[in-house]
Amino acid sequence: MLQDDCYQLGEVIKTHGLNGEVSISLDVDFPEHYRKLESVFLRSEGKLVPFFVSNIQINGEKALVKFEDVDSIEQAKALVKSELFLPLTQLPKLAKGKFYFHDLIGCQVLEDEKLIGTVKDVYEGANELMAVSRNENEVLIPLIDEVLVDVDIEAKIIVVSLPDGLLDLYQD
Repeated sequence: MLQDDCYQLGEVIKTHGLNGEVSISLDVDFPEHYRKLESVFLRSEGKLVPFFVSNIQINGEKALVKFEDVDSIEQAKALVKSELFLPLTQLPKLAKGKFYFHDLIGCQVLEDEKLIGTVKDVYEGANELMAVSRNENEVLIPLIDEVLVDVDIEAKIIVVSLPDGLLDLYQD
């Protein structure tokens, strides 16, 4: 399994108890969708390694997990700070008109039927931004309802209504 075919589920944040359990932080919108999780991939030395889940208890954005064949605190300590991944095919289905940020990569961005550029990345943080490649420059466009007019993931087209002067900030 390649990391490009996966999404990050979360990260092991600490051990729990003496019998190999770990506490994980879930970096997903709907943690409750993972109550019956059977397996995950942990990144180890740059490679994704499968781990089977024998028990999981979800509490908000955290979960207590017992992996098969991890039976001691020493084995669990080796997993701390490991990132957890799942295949993209396991992402929960979204309602019509909703999208995952990775779905935006490669979409063409248009305003008034004029091509602005192509989405190269999405930056998450206090404000979510699309990084759009335009004339060898990176244009940052806010991912907010007031800007996004239409998002058609299947057609790979995003129609926007940009704030006045936004593109002027990126002119040479």
